[in-house]
Amino acid sequence: MPMRAIAGSAEQYALIAFDEQGHERKEGDVLLSDTFPVPDNGPTDIFVEIHGWMGDMPAAITQYDRWFGAMAARTADRAAMASARPGGFRPVWIGLHWPSLPWGDEEKSTAAAFALDTGDALVDAYARRLGDRAGLRDLLRTIVGQAEIDPQPLALPPEVETAYREIDTLLTELPAGGVAAPPGEDRAPFDPQQCYQQAQGAFGLLDGGFGDLLMPLRQLSFWSMKKRARLVGEGGFHSLLTRLSQRFGPGTRFHLMGHSFGCIAASAAVCGPANGSPCAVSSLALVQGALSLWSYTGDIPYSPGGPGYFRRLLAAGVVRGPIVTTRSRYDRAVGTFYPIGAGIANQIDMGLELPRFGGLGSFGAQGLGGAAIDMPMPNAGEAYGFSPARRILNLEASDFIRQGGGVSGAHSDIAGAEVAHAVWSAAIAS
Repeated sequence: MPMRAIAGSAEQYALIAFDEQGHERKEGDVLLSDTFPVPDNGPTDIFVEIHGWMGDMPAAITQYDRWFGAMAARTADRAAMASARPGGFRPVWIGLHWPSLPWGDEEKSTAAAFALDTGDALVDAYARRLGDRAGLRDLLRTIVGQAEIDPQPLALPPEVETAYREIDTLLTELPAGGVAAPPGEDRAPFDPQQCYQQAQGAFGLLDGGFGDLLMPLRQLSFWSMKKRARLVGEGGFHSLLTRLSQRFGPGTRFHLMGHSFGCIAASAAVCGPANGSPCAVSSLALVQGALSLWSYTGDIPYSPGGPGYFRRLLAAGVVRGPIVTTRSRYDRAVGTFYPIGAGIANQIDMGLELPRFGGLGSFGAQGLGGAAIDMPMPNAGEAYGFSPARRILNLEASDFIRQGGGVSGAHSDIAGAEVAHAVWSAAIAS
């Protein structure tokens, strides 16, 4: 259903779906982005929200229902927005779906997977995640077959380690470019044995079995989905923002909110492709971002002189109003899995306090000097007091983003009043 009711509101949100290449899917013979209903006299504000690793439409709908419902419940914030728009507040709400095959709590443990699925089903699943190509399935069968025999050996068997390294060689679109590379390539060289050992220490067979022999496959999937988030954002999402900006004109404000890998897609949607023109928006909320803490800096300390991939988002001033990020120590997906996924060895050079491969959802946007301010996330009734000198706020949100178990921890605990208040406050101040 492309239009969904927002709980607690008379309004709806448009659910616009894209395929793996970033092409908008049609509803019948038309694009929903050209036909969704808008208020009389046009919208004053368009809120665009982008999910992270949700593998299918029902999962995305569940999350968007919660997020937009949380926004609708903030009646005080809506009243403040109405006061900030003397000609009337006329919002449009949009949720963007992109196929980001899941990892984490959505995936069964290895033991459960073998009880419910055949080894061939797992091979099929990972072949789709990694982009089916010649030779891949045979290598996957070697890994999955050994996992059926012994899901948690002391070390990867030689034939499994070899299969992993050959898969990495096949994935030529995912070079190990280091910390300054584009999302999906911003990683250390693949070391399956190290990944396996680190995952055993972090997860064991608890919390979904992420210490098992399939962990290096999840690492490869992690890079693949990061790259897809960037490409879909730079392509279809950027084109959508550009078309909507042209359709509604300069008087309409755009507010983007991304979660997890959706923060990559949101940033890419604003910046556009490297050889293109960015699309200006009014505010940007990056909630528990699964992208590098160095993404927006002009000088990465681990790559002197090298800017973060999304540096031009700040350098070009294309976010006219506030940028907020959230971080939580209870987010295990970003706090534990992210550094394993990117490459956990040699994380901190002498004299530096922040890691080489750390997530935005653990550290906020770093390397920005006085342009970014770290502060506790306020209660839902407190004012933010944004100003030109306080445009980028890294919000320590552990008091509010804290509920959740399993591998992901509190990664998706983002539909509370305080997070919604932060998104509203950035939009009101823009």
